[in-house]
Amino acid sequence: MKTAIRTVLATLTLSVAVPAAVAADAPSRTECIAPAKPGGGFDLTCKLLQVSLQETGQITSPMRVTYMPGGVGAVAYNAIIAQRPAEAGTVVAFSGGSLLNLSQGKFGRYSVDDVKWLAAVGTDYGMVAVRADAPWKNLDELLEAMKNDPNKVVVGAGASIGSQDWMKTALLARSAGVDPRKMRYVAFEGGGESVTALLGNHIQVVSGDMSEMVPHLQSGKMRVLAVMSEKRLPGELAAIPTAKEQGYDVEWPVIRGFYLGPKVSDADYQWWQQAFDKLAASDEFKKQRDLRGLFEFNLTGEALDSYVKKQVAQYREQAKSFGLAK
Repeated sequence: MKTAIRTVLATLTLSVAVPAAVAADAPSRTECIAPAKPGGGFDLTCKLLQVSLQETGQITSPMRVTYMPGGVGAVAYNAIIAQRPAEAGTVVAFSGGSLLNLSQGKFGRYSVDDVKWLAAVGTDYGMVAVRADAPWKNLDELLEAMKNDPNKVVVGAGASIGSQDWMKTALLARSAGVDPRKMRYVAFEGGGESVTALLGNHIQVVSGDMSEMVPHLQSGKMRVLAVMSEKRLPGELAAIPTAKEQGYDVEWPVIRGFYLGPKVSDADYQWWQQAFDKLAASDEFKKQRDLRGLFEFNLTGEALDSYVKKQVAQYREQAKSFGLAK
């Protein structure tokens, strides 16, 4: 009996002696790496964080935004793991496209388990757009033109074949009876370049994310033929039809968020997680998110880690259907 009591007491003592993770102080220097050239979705994600952290008083010195293009996140992913794994103040932006590339093994020898997934701050939706003076007024007309002569319709996007921007148009093409392998597709480094190419009439269609289009829609230079959401988006975007309502059962939500290097301490990770939880509840952040055309999607810590790994597994199965993954 005494032995049993001593065992229980020892167990209780051990449980009391192990404290919960305590958050560190705010990093003295903060940086957000956008894994592309300026102007695209990664840039937008970093700028959202840069402005919101300072507006809510969580940092006193401005966050630095740096650009590290290459492989839709592959260069940045490899750099943060191999060269900068313990930088407490450095976060890297990621999107659904990053997860899709991870699912196909495009990030080299590193996998989804090699970084610390930190926070999701919003979701975007895929879309296809043309110039305002293009002959196609809806998705049916565009896909019919592609079906009649794929060589006459050049699609451009901020990533290579197999990327999420390619996948969006490939899914639409396949649902319309067009062989995705026959699409004329031009890959750019980031969404900003593909929009510039469209406005310059070097390509006829751009596949990208809705948030990237908002400034151009306001200028009247572009027309979005379809947004890949379950239902129409709110506010000023409510006039844009979904792909589903036009008869094409294609949805493509685009998560946007951040990860940390694999050797960042638990205490520093905890500071960031608490910072993002505070952001999600603040009016300042919600206003900045809305200004950038993003929609609410807040996950941090273990919940995000679980979501990301499940999403990568689903993308892998989807990629297999196009012969893009094993």
